[in-house]
Amino acid sequence: SIASADMDLNQLEAFLTAQTKKQGGITSDQASVIAKFWKNHRTHIHESLINQSRWDNVLKNVSWRVDLKSQLRHIDQINTPVAIVEMELGKNGQ
Repeated sequence: SIASADMDLNQLEAFLTAQTKKQGGITSDQASVIAKFWKNHRTHIHESLINQSRWDNVLKNVSWRVDLKSQLRHIDQINTPVAIVEMELGKNGQ
């Protein structure tokens, strides 16, 4: 729960306090150890979760434009906007 929510220190303290008050929850010593571990390793854990959930391909570049049609067979279709999106994908780490 702590890692998936990427809790800041205030959220962490509130969460661990609630866990210590639950019947069958954690002790205050366990809460202290968890808090210290999270403070020291939060960035590494967050990056690891992101890397595990990422596909092999990553988005390298995006370009887009909006075109307006100026000549068509039917007058009601003139000036209809058309969005064109180009996405460049690459392998993770390359």
